[in-house]
Amino acid sequence: MTQPQEPQRRMIVKASAVLTAGALLGSVLASPALAQASKWPAKPIKIVVAFPPGGLTDAYARNYGEFLSSRLGVPVVIENKPGAGAIIGIDAVAKSPADGYTFVMSTSGTFWQNRVLYSKLPYNLDKDLTPVTVFPSGPLVVGINDKIPAKNMAEFVAWAKKNPTSMGTYAPGSYPHMLADQTNRQQGTSIQSVHYRGEAPMWLDLASGQLQVAVGSYQAFNAVATRGVRAIGVTGSYRSPKLPDVPTLTEQGNTEKLVTLEGGLPLVAPSGTPEAILKRMADEAVAWSNTDKAAKLRETVAIPNKPKNLAETRKDWETEVPVWIKLAVDLGIKLD
Repeated sequence: MTQPQEPQRRMIVKASAVLTAGALLGSVLASPALAQASKWPAKPIKIVVAFPPGGLTDAYARNYGEFLSSRLGVPVVIENKPGAGAIIGIDAVAKSPADGYTFVMSTSGTFWQNRVLYSKLPYNLDKDLTPVTVFPSGPLVVGINDKIPAKNMAEFVAWAKKNPTSMGTYAPGSYPHMLADQTNRQQGTSIQSVHYRGEAPMWLDLASGQLQVAVGSYQAFNAVATRGVRAIGVTGSYRSPKLPDVPTLTEQGNTEKLVTLEGGLPLVAPSGTPEAILKRMADEAVAWSNTDKAAKLRETVAIPNKPKNLAETRKDWETEVPVWIKLAVDLGIKLD
């Protein structure tokens, strides 16, 4: 993999440096809102999901929101606001009051990598938003249409070199988009990325044969697993608990850093949200993760790990985000 040029290197260093400032900005700006925090919550809380219903992000938000409502004594409203690769939903929250009543959940790439994938965004990912926690997404499934005669990624790549091939992605700049681009560059394929507003329609088109390959959560894959879709690999450093016989892409010989990484589904707030509220929201996510209902959800969607508290989330954010940013810079994908 080529090293980034000096301007790109400065971009990575700058992004890494401001991540800490972005994460801590809430505590710096929170003093005018301390009185609000002491009375919080006094009205319904809204969690914007930047994707349509039917995907893992939506499932997490609704399950956590129900628990949160029971703990805080106020309604928690889940609002699906998809579009423009999650930009519409994130923008709505970035411009909302930092009073602890509006949050957004999306994929990690839309928060981490979009700062370099897009030349212009309607918000500043380092200054306008601050992390609360990250809901793990587990290994992603690489699925192909069952009519394709391939049993693993190498056989699929060989097939794709000889046949028109489209890969479904759940957003521009998402993990599958980057995987398709990396495969094209390294293997000489011409896989076309087809972007959807979430996972459900993507997997349905794969089952019907309109796509040849897709990458996404086990939950959404499993909905079509008996309808003409077959798993040939999983991303990340370990096999999916629900697909123990399907090897990781690393086990199949792919040594690139991208296929070893595990993203997540961050819960994010407008910068300036009082520190006490951020901490409470993260603590409630940890408490929720230890309930029987959360355990059942994780078992259903094959995710063994749990969200972390605010301090641990910020620590991970500071160390992991620069890695994802560098991958996006190295691949050279631009979405505008």
